Amino acid sequence: MSERKGTNMEHRQVAERILVAVGGEENLVAAAHCATRLRMVLRDTAIVDKQALEDDPDLKGTFETGGMFQIIVGPGDVNNVFRELDDITTKSIAVSTEELKDVASQGGNWFTRAIKVLADIFVPLIPILVGGGLLMAINNILTAPDLFGPQSLVERWPSISGMAELINLLASAPFAFLPILVGFTATKRFGGNEFLGAGMGMAMVMPALVNGYDVAATLEAGQMPFWSIFGLDVAQAGYQGTVLPVLVVSWILATIEKFLHKQLKGTADFLITPVVTLLITGFLTFAAVGPAMRWLGDMLAVGLQNVYDFGGPVGGFLFGLIYSPIVITGLHQSFPPVELQLFAQGGSFIFATASMANIAQGAVALAVFFHTKNEKLKGLAGASGVSAVLGITEPAIFGVNLRLRWPFFIGMGAAAIGGALIAIFDVKAVALGAAGFLGVVSIRANDIPMFLVCAVITFIIAFAAAFAYAIYLKRTKGTIDPDAPAVAATSAEEALPTQVASDDALGIIAPLTGTVTSLSSVSDPMFAQGKLGAGLAIIPDEGKLIAPVSGKVIVAFPSGHAFAIRTQGADGKNVDVLMHIGFDTVNLKGQHFTPLATQGQEVQAGDVLCEFDIAGITGAGYEVTTPVVVSNSKRTGPVLPAPELNVPGLISAGQGLLTVDPQPAVTSSG
Repeated sequence: MSERKGTNMEHRQVAERILVAVGGEENLVAAAHCATRLRMVLRDTAIVDKQALEDDPDLKGTFETGGMFQIIVGPGDVNNVFRELDDITTKSIAVSTEELKDVASQGGNWFTRAIKVLADIFVPLIPILVGGGLLMAINNILTAPDLFGPQSLVERWPSISGMAELINLLASAPFAFLPILVGFTATKRFGGNEFLGAGMGMAMVMPALVNGYDVAATLEAGQMPFWSIFGLDVAQAGYQGTVLPVLVVSWILATIEKFLHKQLKGTADFLITPVVTLLITGFLTFAAVGPAMRWLGDMLAVGLQNVYDFGGPVGGFLFGLIYSPIVITGLHQSFPPVELQLFAQGGSFIFATASMANIAQGAVALAVFFHTKNEKLKGLAGASGVSAVLGITEPAIFGVNLRLRWPFFIGMGAAAIGGALIAIFDVKAVALGAAGFLGVVSIRANDIPMFLVCAVITFIIAFAAAFAYAIYLKRTKGTIDPDAPAVAATSAEEALPTQVASDDALGIIAPLTGTVTSLSSVSDPMFAQGKLGAGLAIIPDEGKLIAPVSGKVIVAFPSGHAFAIRTQGADGKNVDVLMHIGFDTVNLKGQHFTPLATQGQEVQAGDVLCEFDIAGITGAGYEVTTPVVVSNSKRTGPVLPAPELNVPGLISAGQGLLTVDPQPAVTSSG
C-alpha cells in the first residue's frame, strides 16, 4: 500500500467530497478556516452526511459549535482544501473568521441571536465589571448601617473612611461611565469604528450634562436645561450607568459610518465620514434615542408597579421572572425614582424582588463554578457569583450565565419563585442599597426574617436546579457548555499508549518552558478528545516557542498563534507536529505575538518560531495553554510520552516531550 502524498488533485477531491456531504453548494452559506479546521455556516445541518465525513480517510472528525459546522482537516492541508472548496463553488463563500461569526450569529431565533450579540459586546468588559462589582460589594460592607451593629464600619472606625471613599470611587467609575465602555465594544461588534463609539459614549456622560442619576428629579423640578436645535428643545441630559441607549446609538453610528464608507473614497472618506457620523448620531442620541429609552424605562417601571399591585403573587412572579433581562438592557436604572415614591408609601417591593433575582443569578454562577473544568470560567464564576449574591450582578450575567445561557434561564425561574414569595409575605424595603443578601439592611425591620427566608429559598432553588442540570449535561453531552461539541467517551490519554518507545523512535522536544499536562485537561474539546492528534499540552512560563523538531514549517499563521512542522520519522514517512498557543487566540489578530518563522521555511529543532506576551494574552481574556500534538498520529506509529517525563510536571524547552515510533509496515494481498 503506497503512502498518500497530499497532491493538489487530492485536495480538490477532498473538497468535492466535503461539498457533497454537507448538502451541496446551495446549503453552504459561508466558510473560513483556522490552523486545523474548516469552518462553515450551513442553511440546514440536518441534511449533512456526517457519517461520510467521519469515515473519510482524509478527515479527522466533525462537530458543531457556535452556529458553525466544523470539519477537522489538519495543519498544512486545511488551507489547500479550503482554497479548492472556494474554487469549485460558483459563488464566493470565503470570509474571514470574524465575518463568519457574524454570519453564524444570524442563525437561530431572534432571542438567541440577541443573546449572542450581547455576549460579544459584554464579554470583553468582564474584568472591569468584576473588579468594580467586588469593590462595590466591599464598599457596601464598609458603609452599610445596622450590618454589624447600629453604626457602619466606617462610622465605628473613622480612620478607614479615606480608604472607603477610594474604594467607592474605583467601584463606581466603571458603572457610571459604562456608556463609554459599551460604546467601544458595541460599535466594534456592529462593524463600526470602536473609537467613534467610545467618543459617543463620552458625549453621553459629559459633566456638562445633567447627571443621569439626577435627570428625573431635575425634570420634576422644572430645572432641566435645553438646547434649541432646528426648532426643537433637546434636553441636556446625561446617561450615566445606562446600557440600552448606548446600544441603540452604537448600532446607528455603525450603520451610518458603513454607509458613508461605501459612498465616499480616499481623502473625502477620511475627512468627512467621522464628522458626519458623529454629527448625525449625536443629534439622534440626544433628540430621539435617549429620551425614548428613558421614557421606555419609566413606562416599564410604572407598568410593573401596576402589575404587582393588581396581580399580587402573580405580579411578583412576573417581575422576578423578567428582572434579570431588564438588567441586561439597563432599564432598571429607571426604577429608583419609582422606589423613592414607594418608600414614602410604606415600602418598595422592587428592591426586595430585585434582591431575589440577583441572588438567583449569583447562585447559578456558583453552580457553574463547581462543575466547569475551564479554569478561566471557574475563576470568573466564583468571583462574579459572590459579587451577585452580594448585590452586583452584571459580571455574573454577562460573564457566565449569558455565555452558557441555561444558567441565566434557571436563574430567571428561581427569581420568579422568589418574587412570588416576596409578594405573598409582603416583604418591602424602606431604603436603597445592595440588592442581594446585603440588602437585608434596607428591609423593613419586621420583614427582615422573612426576607432572609425568601433569599435562602431562592438561592437553594437556583443553585440546586443549576447544579442538577449541569450533572445532566455532563452525563449526556460531556460538557456544560451548550456551544461546545459533545465530549466523546474516549479521552486524549487513550491516544497516548503506555508501551515503551522503540530505539528508532522520533524524538520531539518541548517547544516551551512550563508545566506539562494531559490533553484531556485542556478546555478545547477537540484537543481534549485527541481529535486533532495525540500529544500533550504545556502551560508556558516563558513566552518563547521553539521548533520541537527539524523540518519544514507547513503552518505559520501571520497572527503567530499556531505553527506546524513536518519532519520524517525513521521510516521516511511524514510526521506533522502542531503547536497551538492558547484557544481562540486567533481573535487577537496578532496582538501580543511576534512570529519569527514563515510558512515554507526550513528550521532546526530549537530555532525560535515565535515570541509572545503571556501577560498581554491572559489580560485580554485568553488562555496560553499550548497543545503539542502529532496531527497525523492516525498514520504514524504510536505517539508516546518521552522517557522519564512526569505528567503533570515541570518541563524546560528542549527537554524530551514525545516520541513517535515508525509506522509498522502494512501488507496487501493486492
